[in-house]
Amino acid sequence: MGKSLAALAALVLLVSASGCAKLKARDLLNKGVQAFKAGQYDTAVEDFKQAKDLDPGLTTARLYLATAYANQYIPGAPSDQNLNFAKQAIKEYQEVLQDNPNDLTAIDGIGSLLYNMGGTPYDPAKFEESKSYHKKHTEIKPDDPEPYYWIGVIDWAMANRVNLELRAAYNKDHLSKQVKETEPMPASVRPDYVSKVAPLVDEGISSLQKALQIRPDYDDAMAYLSLLLRRKADMTDSAEERDNLQKQADDLLDKVKEIKQKRASQPQPTA
Repeated sequence: MGKSLAALAALVLLVSASGCAKLKARDLLNKGVQAFKAGQYDTAVEDFKQAKDLDPGLTTARLYLATAYANQYIPGAPSDQNLNFAKQAIKEYQEVLQDNPNDLTAIDGIGSLLYNMGGTPYDPAKFEESKSYHKKHTEIKPDDPEPYYWIGVIDWAMANRVNLELRAAYNKDHLSKQVKETEPMPASVRPDYVSKVAPLVDEGISSLQKALQIRPDYDDAMAYLSLLLRRKADMTDSAEERDNLQKQADDLLDKVKEIKQKRASQPQPTA
């Protein structure tokens, strides 16, 4: 009987200690949130780290910790400290995904960071990895328009990069016959261009069209769809098809302006 009572007392103490740790973790989480909202990210990070240590199951603290790191990352800044913010954020998000593979906040967080890291310096591998996370979002929640938009944005960024590089190379070799960005892709360059970007352009167009099916007034998606249609126009050797694609792109920009004007004319909600 004595041993049983001792074991019971030990269990009660353990449960009590665990309960106290969880209460303290939530208190630290709340303090961290206040520091985070005030832009005091260093303080917030420490609070979230302590909360996570006290209660590893407190997913909110882990997500806030990742976000606090992410908010300190400056895209394009080359310092090791800056890159470490992004790496730490991704590490924290990935730990969340180990316990909950379908956590959309973590999935989107990693996708966003990889996109920013892939822009400057340009890193197509990071763009592709970013796309993989946005595609995972569409698999989990196919009715969200944002991940389709981001797939389209990334595809445009990569296709446009190739477009500009090929034009620059052509102009370097043809000093007396320069081709402007608004002019058709030179016929001698087009096959190389098509082989490199056709899958990106087609995927991007399809993804942005899907975003617009879900949210018909998604003006940002329309703007990027317009840009991708212009990249597709550079893939054809038919003047008629090119003109048709350019007209579709122009019509989309007109619709974007219309949506923005309508939105601006509507009363804004009061705080």
